[in-house]
Amino acid sequence: MTLDLQLTRRALASVVALGLFAGAALAQDRLAVIGIDADPGHFNPAVTTGSHVHTVADSMFNGLVALDSALQPVPDLATSWDISDDGKTVTFHLAEANWHDGQPFTSADVKFTFENVLFQHHSRTKAGLGSVVDSIDTPDERTVVFNLSAPHPAILRRLDVTEAPILPRHYWEGVADIPSATKTPVGTGPFKFDSYDKDSQVVLVRNEDYFKPGLPHLDRLVFSIIKDGATQLIAYQQGEIDYMSLDAKDVAAVAGAGDSKILQATSGPGGGNCIMTVSFNLEREATGNPAVRRAFAHAVDRARINEQVLFGQGKVAAAPFSSAIGWAHAGKSLDGLAHDPAGAKAMLAEAGYGDGLTLDMVHFPNFNRYAEIMKQDLAAAGIVLVSRPLDREATIDAIFKQRDFDTSLISYCNGVDPEIGIKRMYVSSNIGPIPFSNASAYRNDKIDMLFDQAGTVQDTDARGAIYRDVQNILAEDLPYFWLVETVRTVAHKDSFEGFRPWTGQFAEEAKLTD
Repeated sequence: MTLDLQLTRRALASVVALGLFAGAALAQDRLAVIGIDADPGHFNPAVTTGSHVHTVADSMFNGLVALDSALQPVPDLATSWDISDDGKTVTFHLAEANWHDGQPFTSADVKFTFENVLFQHHSRTKAGLGSVVDSIDTPDERTVVFNLSAPHPAILRRLDVTEAPILPRHYWEGVADIPSATKTPVGTGPFKFDSYDKDSQVVLVRNEDYFKPGLPHLDRLVFSIIKDGATQLIAYQQGEIDYMSLDAKDVAAVAGAGDSKILQATSGPGGGNCIMTVSFNLEREATGNPAVRRAFAHAVDRARINEQVLFGQGKVAAAPFSSAIGWAHAGKSLDGLAHDPAGAKAMLAEAGYGDGLTLDMVHFPNFNRYAEIMKQDLAAAGIVLVSRPLDREATIDAIFKQRDFDTSLISYCNGVDPEIGIKRMYVSSNIGPIPFSNASAYRNDKIDMLFDQAGTVQDTDARGAIYRDVQNILAEDLPYFWLVETVRTVAHKDSFEGFRPWTGQFAEEAKLTD
């Protein structure tokens, strides 16, 4: 890559933040600028499933395993593992690695992270593993043993940096309120924390002591926070950023410019196989009424959402579970919720709301278009939808802590197994102030029982049958309304290769092509 190209492609803000004023220094710096649409707020990926945190933080941490492009487990902090014949004992053999502050990584860090952080504060890992792991043993510094109450078929694929990032015990032990602590991140990952300018950028630098020889290839990652999608796209087109997530409407324009690679993946930082989902607050009178929820569902034209928001690149949800998990998918369980505004209006009248009903919807600002379409559709059925776009922290607080909403709109990522990303939405033990947990406060003893049963069955066909029963019940109870399945699309400049958009550590292997 030439010096001229380096100089023209960098925004002045990045140059100043990095302290690179000499042309020679700039030319030697292997730098990638990543466009993101939200400030992460904090850098602890073990207490949230939010993509705004994981997009930045996952490059500073590791899981016991990583996931390859087929979303199959490969070594990360664990170099290998053994599973007992009965499936109830999983032994991990650990890599020799150091934390960014120079302290050695040991099995004690793994035990601390699961018992004191993930099982308390990470919605998906708490719901899926918290009740399955009886104990965690550390026979020596390089060995950790998970003792399970029953076999857990999904265990390996839920131990990557998104689902189970490992934290340093020596750094976090004794912190009373881990989710609220604003500590500088210390991980084992390919990049180390350098600086943070709120609502502007985050800078990470190469971990020279990374335990994987030769990685990472880049010297710095600059996460440029540009909240407006149109502005971020212009910055990309002008060469000021190198990598960004694309809205469906922008894919053709970026591809047509001929200077980028367009990548699609069902997974990414924060999770995968995501469904845009309306959560009904079941603790409120109107949305606690099944007839109101069903009227809402019949009033919304989900096909129009797919066409006008996703430009046909997603698909209308046919079941509560993602169709990407084919062996567990319930096929056409949502067929009974066809778009029917007249029928919806009649249902609303029968429920005692013949004079109409006003509901609010809390959501992130980048979901405005979804809310606008639903507002138009619901009006025809006599429901006034009041859109309440809030920033990320305010949205999370309103939904999961204050419970201050009638409905909310969340991209719930299902993961590669129902145990990973789905169970946390429905089991009653996951109701509480944990981000992206059971937002609707749905309680159904049979659902709890079926999830517990399915999570321990080894045979895939038998597990699938149980999960299809779950979806049939959910389609009847309708604690949520599942809109569309989405696909993650990213673009990066041709001057780079090796980005892996399906994982939180998407830049671990990225490098300049020259």
